[in-house]
Amino acid sequence: MNLRIDAARLLSRLEELGRIGSTGDGGCARLALSDEDREGRDLVVTWMRDLGLDVQVDAIGNVVARREGREPGPPVMCGSHIDTVATGGRYDGNLGVLAGLEVLETLATHDVVPRRAMAVAFFTDEEGARFAPDMLGSLVYAGGMAVEEAYDLVSIDGARLGDELARIGYLGGLPCPGLVPHAYVELHIEQGPVLERHDEVIGAVTGVQGISWQEVRFGGQFNHAGTTPMAYRRDAGLAAASVAVAARSIARELGGHQVATVGKLDLHPDLVNVVAGQAILTVDLRNTEGDVLVEAERRMSREIDRIASEEQVTVERRQLARFDPVRFDDRIVGLVEKTAHAHGHPVRRLPSGAGHDAQMLARLCPSGMIFVPSAGGISHNPAEHTSPEHIEAGANVLLDVLLTLAEEDVLT
Repeated sequence: MNLRIDAARLLSRLEELGRIGSTGDGGCARLALSDEDREGRDLVVTWMRDLGLDVQVDAIGNVVARREGREPGPPVMCGSHIDTVATGGRYDGNLGVLAGLEVLETLATHDVVPRRAMAVAFFTDEEGARFAPDMLGSLVYAGGMAVEEAYDLVSIDGARLGDELARIGYLGGLPCPGLVPHAYVELHIEQGPVLERHDEVIGAVTGVQGISWQEVRFGGQFNHAGTTPMAYRRDAGLAAASVAVAARSIARELGGHQVATVGKLDLHPDLVNVVAGQAILTVDLRNTEGDVLVEAERRMSREIDRIASEEQVTVERRQLARFDPVRFDDRIVGLVEKTAHAHGHPVRRLPSGAGHDAQMLARLCPSGMIFVPSAGGISHNPAEHTSPEHIEAGANVLLDVLLTLAEEDVLT
């Protein structure tokens, strides 16, 4: 049987979910465990239950909806997340969840029951925009963080994670770590420009870059901007700016896939005519190679110490997140590539520069990802867009990949 998903139904659900937390400019703001996140969760869970799926919520708020197969055993799982950053678009994360739901509805519509059970999941706080680190729900699901530790995390607005889970009604009863799937496959927008620039439709994702996040605090002396000579300043703002410049230099020196970003900066007292006495900034370092990422961290640490000494400011550091690079299962990468070719789509093997729940599930089971193009390479932005034909193509590749995995004995 040549099954195909209902693209109009999938696009309609993406549109409806995108209206929750709408920012009025095409974007979404559904920060994890916020009221908007609760509303989005409730909508997706309603769709899951309408299909007669067995919907379960675990102790960190991850939601897993299961459709039984012909035989007992662990499911083939797909999914992603539905939380967003404050300036999010309509496709990041949402596509993987709703395409997975569409796959299960397509099977139900055609009375197809694979050998193995199939499941679609959405994981809590993948973005890390409200509670750090990112991929939090899947990290706890995979056993990388104790659920009790996660409960005590404090958000950017001062809320405790465990309290927020209970407040929105998603403090579930299933234990963590969670059930080990037979395999996990995640459909996602690329969030970069590579596929579009090469006129390719499908990305067979080979792995995920390692990520190092840290917060740096400089303490200087706030003073009058007009009467304090340059030679006598202890300028925390200048120290922060110097770190941003150093981060860019380190990335250029190391080359390859190395990237470095200072994405958040707070100055105190944050006044036009006062030398900043305190600066709090974040440094985001990423690389596909673990040893190169370690070298970037070493160089960044050395530069921070040098800058603090030269500017006569104090420095404190706090690690926000640290994940090693992940290599996806070779067979699943090959299966995605083969399936895309069978559908007549140009395909490219490529790594992911962003973190994803799939990298956490890879700790438990054979895992992989499918990318579809992002228009202009834009993401985490209301202008985020993937064409309907690319959404349809990615969902149909996901369908066939999941069916292949669900009918096999073991991954070989």
